[in-house]
Amino acid sequence: MKIESKCLHAGYTPKNGDPGVMPIVQSTTYVFDSCDHVAELFDMPTECMYSRFANPTCDAVEKKIAALEGGVGAMLTSSGQAASLLSILNVCSAGDSFVSTGTIYGGTVNLFAVTLKKLGIECIWVDEEASAEEISKAFKPNTKAMFGETIANPALKVCDIEKFAKIAHAHNVPLIIDNTFATPFLCRPFEWGADIIVHSTTKYMDGHAVQGGGVIVDSGNFDWTSSDKFTDFTTPDESYHGVVYTESFGKAAYIIKARMQLMRDFGCYPSAHSAFLLNLGLETLAVRMPRYCENALAMAKFFKKSDKIASVSYPGLEGDSNYTLAQKYLPNGTSGVVSISIKGGRDAAVRFMDALKLARDEVHVADIRTCVLHPASATHRQLTDEQLVACGIDGGMVRFSCGIENIEDIMADAQLGLDAI
Repeated sequence: MKIESKCLHAGYTPKNGDPGVMPIVQSTTYVFDSCDHVAELFDMPTECMYSRFANPTCDAVEKKIAALEGGVGAMLTSSGQAASLLSILNVCSAGDSFVSTGTIYGGTVNLFAVTLKKLGIECIWVDEEASAEEISKAFKPNTKAMFGETIANPALKVCDIEKFAKIAHAHNVPLIIDNTFATPFLCRPFEWGADIIVHSTTKYMDGHAVQGGGVIVDSGNFDWTSSDKFTDFTTPDESYHGVVYTESFGKAAYIIKARMQLMRDFGCYPSAHSAFLLNLGLETLAVRMPRYCENALAMAKFFKKSDKIASVSYPGLEGDSNYTLAQKYLPNGTSGVVSISIKGGRDAAVRFMDALKLARDEVHVADIRTCVLHPASATHRQLTDEQLVACGIDGGMVRFSCGIENIEDIMADAQLGLDAI
């Protein structure tokens, strides 16, 4: 099936007499006919045992997202942050390091630079625009992964996924890509060499601001036996009856290990009802994404004409510094988010935002309703001035997330903001 059809039909296929719509299995537990059956599942988890790490409703949505991204398996999490955390913890332990671009989402910057550091895992930051030779110098013998965002939030830098994949693989580590802003409708990083994908499903996948969640998707392409860096995959896991993930699960070793080890222990799994709501959003993803992109491109051109705007960042805008990469990786659109920097800095940005009537000032992005945020005051508030610069953020920056309203209404509302400066 094409992606538009997968959004509707992948993951759940009703049998004769089954519900036509994916049902909510609102249960924490599952009943089995014998102790031996339960014991077998703890050796080989092929069925749902307990809803801390598996549920039939969630399973159907996981299958759908894996199909959309072209992966061998997926695991839902309770948030995008949880997905990013587990994606790293699945390959890194205390004493290890990983490489990441510096322009990623502010919450992830704090997770990597502060929280993981406390756990003994080092994040090595690199400039994604640097040459492959320069980036390669950041790798150490204990480096286990590389991380980037397809479209950085909110700097809107486009990751050169193919370049990063070649660098990562030259050092025998997987490339993890946060594909939240692009979604699989606009870009499928596995096709460019990425190995693992994470999403905050709270954003475009949901699209309606009704559930918080995340997901990890495994391409099944990385060879965990290619070096001695990943013994957790190739030697017996004594916490799970000595299972060897690469031997027992083959291409799905990464995602099965994440579920059997990390989700078992951390328990950051979404509820069945949250997965049901996420599925409703996924069903309309292919309808919504073109409208977001169309509106955002129109607003980028609108802001570009204003003498009150210092700069406009939108990869789909001709002349943007990321336009060439966007044409390569995102030819069908570059999401609904436009980042603008208003002349006059923080005070002018605040006046602009406070004058808006249609657009909502909220800690959110990628909704069906237009919303705005001042990153320096909100999502990136914990960062130092140096980190803000590295993320491409200044005091006048406003993240303008276009919804699917009529474009004339969005423009009229933005004009109210500009008139207030």
